[in-house]
Formats: sequence, structure tokens, C-alpha cells
Amino acid sequence: MKIFKKILIANRGEIAVRIIRSAKDLGITTVAIYSVADEEALHVEMADEAYCLGDSIELSETYLDIQKIIGIALETGSEAIHPGYGFLAENPELVAACEKSNIVFIGPNTRAIQLMGNKIESRKFVKELDIPMTEAKTGDKASLMLAAKEIPFPLLVKAAAGGGGKGMRIVHSEDELDEAIENTSREAKNYFSDGTVFVEKYVEEPRHIEIQVIGDDFGNVIHLFERECSIQRRYQKIIEESPSPTLTPEVREKMGAAAVRISKEIGYSSAGTVEFLVDKNLDFYFLEMNTRVQVEHPVTEMVTGVDIVREQILVAAGNKLSLEQNEISQNGHAIECRIYAEDPANNFLPSPGQMYFYNEPEGENIRVDSGIKGASIVQSFYDPLISKLVVWGEDREAARIKSITALKGYIIHGLKTNIPYLTELLRHKAYIENKITTKYCDEHTDDIV
Repeated sequence: MKIFKKILIANRGEIAVRIIRSAKDLGITTVAIYSVADEEALHVEMADEAYCLGDSIELSETYLDIQKIIGIALETGSEAIHPGYGFLAENPELVAACEKSNIVFIGPNTRAIQLMGNKIESRKFVKELDIPMTEAKTGDKASLMLAAKEIPFPLLVKAAAGGGGKGMRIVHSEDELDEAIENTSREAKNYFSDGTVFVEKYVEEPRHIEIQVIGDDFGNVIHLFERECSIQRRYQKIIEESPSPTLTPEVREKMGAAAVRISKEIGYSSAGTVEFLVDKNLDFYFLEMNTRVQVEHPVTEMVTGVDIVREQILVAAGNKLSLEQNEISQNGHAIECRIYAEDPANNFLPSPGQMYFYNEPEGENIRVDSGIKGASIVQSFYDPLISKLVVWGEDREAARIKSITALKGYIIHGLKTNIPYLTELLRHKAYIENKITTKYCDEHTDDIV
């Protein structure tokens, strides 16, 4: 088995801690990077070596500074860089910089990142594979305005380079379309430095279901089944589960096959996720592909027993996948809850600051992924994610009940969190009866909060 001797983790928080754990299990020396705000962070403590990114707290001068990160990798003799998720994880410039410096990027190739990072180009590519997707219109503003004549309302105006719930607007009538195009384009320019937008048919009350894939450099691709990610607030996932309580075996098989085909056609090598919208008739439509490890990957690990980060590292080192498709199965049910420092009673405003006491739930089939240790500061400069609670049960109801109990096991002093909100979401009748869509939080938050 080929293995790296040393890797650099170009991230922070819980995902950096997660990567360090898998790397250490493989006997790999780990290098952490950190901003001055993260000097006492858990990932800095856990890594074998840690290097400060300078005196600034600006992202552009720390976790987004490609040349600085490459410089540390070269200085430390790191053979590879793992980008985690967010920050530079889907940035082709980091891949190019790694290649130029003879450093392995633990992720897919530049073509896959660029192709799937542009929603217009990825739609063109997937359409040629005869994989279902919603009707859409691309082109200049005049062309987009024609969508009102050609595609039934409601429509969705989307940024071509968008992500994270930004750069999207639902349009219910022709009168709204012009302004929606202008505003979405402006927002896309601000967030993604690319004002290109397109218009597609909006699927009402869909489920958001994604397929986890892993590929290697030998043309092998497998899927690790699906994750149901329909519980979202402002397009951000907050509860995920596997298996989906809705899919039939036939639809599950078709979605898995579609995800594998897309991945094989682009020569995908690494962990990735193909996302779909699923309507009330269980018809599914390609949404996008995320060319990185997902925040919610532990849900899949709990039901398949596969260490996704380990496989990702081994594939990047030049190994073939250690598993074949017929060796993968779903066992039981897992639910993940994202614990945020935010105040549900105050419109979910972030609640960063000093955490005076922190205690995590423990127990059989309970997993907590966190970048927090004891009394810590949740920084205002970064995502307010405190931890991810992942619980396994023999079936969905067992996992739901255990999740509620585990949520009560958190003791956090000094900050507001969304734990009470998550608890009530899991207790809600609509969740219990599996009457959930991506509108679930919008429809029930007033009742719950």
C-alpha cells in the first residue's frame, strides 16, 4: 500500500480534526495551519506540527492564501495537502499551485473541479448523459427573460458559480423576473466574482437527496448510497440522515447509477457528492456535484462502516479503491445534527464568543465531530459550527429518539445554541411521519421556536 509520510491540512475546526484522526490512523505525520485567532484551537493541539499563517485574521491572508499555504507545505516537507471543505477545497488555483510545486492535492483533478463548479457547464455535461434535470434557460438577460414564455412558473434564478445558499431567487411571475435577474447577478458578482446567472424550473416542495461517491485513478468509482438532506434553513443543511426514509430500492439504485456514471465520465478520483432534487412522484433531477468531502459525510460512515477520509487519502496516494460496489451496504439508520452557536429566538443570529464550559454527549453509537475543547472561544470570523452529533440506531425511530437524548447531553455555558431548536425539529409530528421537504423549516420554525 502506498502511503504519504506527511500531509498538510489546509483548514481549521472540526474538519481539520477529522482529517488529522484518519491520517494518524494511517501513520501519517500531520501539519496544521492556523490564524492568530485559532492559536489555541484543537486542530493545532492535535497535529504533529502547527504553523501560524501570520498576524492577520483576514481570510485572504490566512486560510485563503494559497502561496502562503504552499510555502508552509514545502518548508515542512509535506507531500500532500488536504483541503477539507469550504475555504480552498474546490479552488482550481490551489490544485494548479500544488501541481507546480510537486505536491499532491487530496481531491479531484482540475477539470472535475472547474466543470462541476460552474452550474451552467455542469448542466450541459450531465444533459449529454441523459440524466434527468430541470428545464433551464441560459444566455444574456434578454434570453433569460424568454424563460417566462417557455418554462412554467415558478422559476429559480441561480448564480452559475453559486453555492452555500447564496445567489438564488424564486420567481412566481413574469413581473418579478427582471428584478430577480439583476439582484441575483449583483449578489453573484459580490460573492463569487462572477455575475453569470441562469433560470431553471423551480421544483416545488422537493426533497434534497445526495449520493456519496469515491473514485480512484484507475477508473473505478463506487457509491456509498444516499443521504437525505431536506432539513434546511436558508438553503443550509442542519439535519441529515441515511438511508432516506422516502426512496424505494428502485429509485435508490437509479440515483446511485446516475451518480457513478457522472463521476466516471469526468474521470473522478476522490470523494465527492452528486446532489439531486426529488419530487413527490420520486422523479429525481440532477442539482450539482460537490467535488470535496461533505460536512455530513459521517452519516454515511455510520451506516456503511467506510472511513471516507481514509479512502480519500489512500486514493490520492495512488492506491486503488479498497472496496467494490457489491461490498457496500447500508446498515441501520444514522442522523446527524449540526450544532451551531446561534440564537433561534433572535432570527438565528450567530452567537460567537467565550464558551465557559463545554461537555459532549457520550455513549454507544454516538459520534461527535468537533473542533472545540473545553472552555473555548467560538470565533466571529468563521462559521459558527460547534460540532456535529451523529447517532446510529437500528431503524429511523430508534435513531431519532437516541438523537433527542444525545442532544440533551450537551452542556454549553456562555453561548446560545440551536440545540433546543434541533430537539423540537426531531420531535415534530411532520418529521416523525416523514412529511418533510426543503420547506420543512420555513413551514414549522414559528411553531418550534
